[in-house]
Amino acid sequence: MSRVLVTGGGGFLGSAIVRQLRQRGVQVVSMSRKSYPELEQIGVQQISADLEDAKAVSEAISGCESVFHVAAKAGIWGLESEYHRANVVGTEHVIAACRTHGVKRLVFTSSPSVTFAGTDQEGVDESEPYPETYLAPYPKTKAIAERLALAANGATLAVVALRPHLIWGPGDPHLVPRLVERAKQGKLRRIGNRPNRVDTIFVENAAEAHLQAWERLAPGSTVAGKAYFLSQGEPMPLWDFINQILQIAGVPPVTRSIPAGLAVFAGGLLEWWYRTTGRRGEPPMTRFVARQLSTAHWFDLSAARRDFGYAPKISTAEGLRRLAESMRSPQA
Repeated sequence: MSRVLVTGGGGFLGSAIVRQLRQRGVQVVSMSRKSYPELEQIGVQQISADLEDAKAVSEAISGCESVFHVAAKAGIWGLESEYHRANVVGTEHVIAACRTHGVKRLVFTSSPSVTFAGTDQEGVDESEPYPETYLAPYPKTKAIAERLALAANGATLAVVALRPHLIWGPGDPHLVPRLVERAKQGKLRRIGNRPNRVDTIFVENAAEAHLQAWERLAPGSTVAGKAYFLSQGEPMPLWDFINQILQIAGVPPVTRSIPAGLAVFAGGLLEWWYRTTGRRGEPPMTRFVARQLSTAHWFDLSAARRDFGYAPKISTAEGLRRLAESMRSPQA
């Protein structure tokens, strides 16, 4: 039985990958900053370590045949140095440990934002280039890390990079609660008045895609050395999707809007103010958020379908039903 390490195995996507691996009888080791009782209950070995600790990363990877590198510092604001240490240096440590211990397969979780230049992305495929500049440290450092990972692909270590877009579902600690909380506080506004279409991905679909790519991954295989966009394949107007989530949460829909140009200007001004004054916390608007919320983001999934059989099993409608069910339950 192969032994697999999942970095960030206690996180939202990481735990979904861990569960699906265990369902297939795979021996799993999770490396996170803390331990998770739910992983212990399904027989997962847990190692508490930080990606910035090269020795700890190497020890965690020792004895593993494959690695899913899911852990990262995500977010829309913060010091670039912190993102660099977690996302770039951490990935360098994972790659070095894979080589040291003879790991055969590395699945790297990337992001579609590595190709985002601040304008519409409608039906783009993996030929979409990396932009020259980025609006936030997260996509910038993830792009550097993705390049490092793909460059490590070779005769002994096979690497694939996956770019799931806006992961959501039951247990989501990021996207859904953030939207709901801002809406409850009256701080959520439509940016612009265009029906910009955006595609997302349900967490279980994202996890299964990771396993599908992993199963096809080997030195010299079709998927080795490549990056792939992942989403539902159901692009819809962004604010229609957001308002469906708000409806599930019992929150009124967002109807008020501000011009996209004004939001971008305000975001730039707030970024300057927060940096200049050393304010803690996150600005209420940034240029990255303004551009993300006012442009289209949906992708051509042909490569993932062709190369490793990606086909989302859970539709957006079914995902929303499951989300509603989870939010009604006492544990939600």
